[in-house]
Amino acid sequence: MYKYDQYDQQMVDTRVEEFRDQVRRRLSGELTEEQFRPLRLQNGLYLQLHAYMLRVAVPYGTLSSAQMRLLGDIADKYDRGYGHFTTRQNIQYNWIKLEDTPDLLADLAGVEMHAIQTSGNCIRNISSDQYAGAAADELIDPRPYAELLRQWSSFHPEFLTLPRKFKICVIASDTDRAAMKLHDIGIQMVRSSAGEIGAQFYVGGGMGRTPMIAPMIRDFVPLDQLITYSEACLRVYNRYGRRDNKYKARIKILVHELGKDEYTRQVEEEFQHLLSQGIEPPIAELDRIKQYFGDPAFETGLSDDLDLSDPDFRLWVERNTQSHKQAGYVIATVSLKPVGGIPGDATADQIRLMADIARDYSFDELRVTHAQNIVFPHIRKADLYTIWQKLDAADLGTANLDTIGDIIACPGLDYCSLANARSIPVAQKISERFAEKQAELGELKLKISGCINACGHHHAGHIGILGVDRKGKENYQLLLGGSEGADTSLGQITGPGFDEDGIVGAVEKATEVYLAQREDEERFLDTYRRIGMAPFKEALYG
Repeated sequence: MYKYDQYDQQMVDTRVEEFRDQVRRRLSGELTEEQFRPLRLQNGLYLQLHAYMLRVAVPYGTLSSAQMRLLGDIADKYDRGYGHFTTRQNIQYNWIKLEDTPDLLADLAGVEMHAIQTSGNCIRNISSDQYAGAAADELIDPRPYAELLRQWSSFHPEFLTLPRKFKICVIASDTDRAAMKLHDIGIQMVRSSAGEIGAQFYVGGGMGRTPMIAPMIRDFVPLDQLITYSEACLRVYNRYGRRDNKYKARIKILVHELGKDEYTRQVEEEFQHLLSQGIEPPIAELDRIKQYFGDPAFETGLSDDLDLSDPDFRLWVERNTQSHKQAGYVIATVSLKPVGGIPGDATADQIRLMADIARDYSFDELRVTHAQNIVFPHIRKADLYTIWQKLDAADLGTANLDTIGDIIACPGLDYCSLANARSIPVAQKISERFAEKQAELGELKLKISGCINACGHHHAGHIGILGVDRKGKENYQLLLGGSEGADTSLGQITGPGFDEDGIVGAVEKATEVYLAQREDEERFLDTYRRIGMAPFKEALYG
C-alpha cells in the first residue's frame, strides 16, 4: 500500500498545527461558530445533534494493521469505544470533544492518516473496489490510479470551492462492487480492441434528492491522460455548476440540463486545451506509485482444499469469501452487521482484533467496503478456519454478505442533524425479523437512509427505505428495484409510507411476493424486474 513521502507528511503535519491554532481561537472566543465552521469542515469535523463528529479519510478503503489499530485506540481515547465505518470507505467518530481534535489529528498523522477533504465542496475521498489487487476478475489493480487521483485532488487550488461536494470512483472489473455509476465521476479500466489498457469515463451520477445514473461520456482515455481528462471534467463543472441553489449544484444536474452531448463536447474542448498545457504528471510519478501496489509475497503450491465439516464455518465461507487471483488464497469479508446490531459499527476491541488478524494473516492489509464491512484481501485458505474462529468469538463471524441481513444504513436521526427519521432502529428490527430467512431469500440488498441526502444509498437497494418527516412524525417510504452494480438501476417508490413497525411489515410482504413469484434461481431483483411493481403494490396496499 502507498507510503507517504516527505511532501505528504509535511502537508498533513502542517494542517494539524494550523487547525490546532484554529481550535484554540474558537475555544477562547476569538472565532465565532460562524467563522469556525468552514475551518472545521475543511478538517472533516461536523457539529451533529449531540456532539462533534469527525470523519477520517481512508483512501480507496485501504488500511495497514497499524492504521487500523490506531483507529481502535482513537475509539477508546477520544470517543465512546467504537467507530462507524461509512459508505465512502471512511470511518466516523460520533462523540468527539472539540478540544481533543488537534491531538486526535496528530495521532492520525503519525500513521499517515488525516481527515482532510472528508467534508466541504471539494473532491472527497477517492473510492475503489474493495477487492482491488486480489480479485480474480480484475483487469489491473485500480489503486495506483486512485492514488494518483488522490494526490492530484489534494489541495487542488481550482477545486477546493466547487459548487458542491464531488466524488470519484475507480474500478477495473466488469463486476462493479463500488457503485461506480452513482458517482460524480466513475472510471472503469478497460482494454481497447487494440489491446491497450485505458479508462472509460462515466460522469453525472449520484443519489440524494435527484438520483441519476452517470452516462458514459468517453469509452477510452489513455492511462497517461487520465488526470488531464479528469481535470477537463471538473473544469467544465466548476465553470457552469450552479452556486445559487445547493439542491441543483451537483454535476449530475449540469450534465442533465446541458445534455450529455453538449457537456461531453465542452469537456473534449477543454481536454484538448489541457493537453497542450502538459499538466499530466510524469510517467515516473505513476511508476513510483505503482511500486507500492505490487503483489505481496504469495506462497506457491498451496492447496485449495478446505475442511468444511463445521456447518457454521461452511456457511460463512459460502457467503463471506470470494475467489482470489492466487491459488491457495481467498478474499474474506468481515460483516459488521450482527443480528440486531448497528450497521457499520465496530468496537475498539473488534477494530484492534481485525488489525491483528491483518498483521498476522493478510500481509498487513485491510479494506473498508462501501457496504460498511471490512475485507481481508489476502488470506491463505489454510488459515481461514482459525481466522473465522477468532472473528466468531468477537461477534464478527456473521455469515450474511449480500443478504437481507447485510444492511447499509446511515446514522440517521440518532446522530445526524440533517436526518428526518431514525435508520438504526429500523435496521435492527429488520435484521432480527429476517435472521432465520436469509438463506431462503438469497441475495437481497437492503439499504436505509434517514433523509433525502441518501447516505444509506436507498435508491440503489433491491429494497430501499427512505425516512421522511410527515407532519412531525417519522415516516418511511419503501422503494423496490434499485441496483448499484454493472446493471445499475434506481429504486421506485411503492406508494404511501409506513411508520417504524409498518415498514418492517412492508418489507416482509415484499419478500413474500418474491418467494411466491420467483422462478428458478432468480434473485429478488430479477423477479421484481420480470413481474414489475403491480404485484408488490397489491400486497402492500390491497
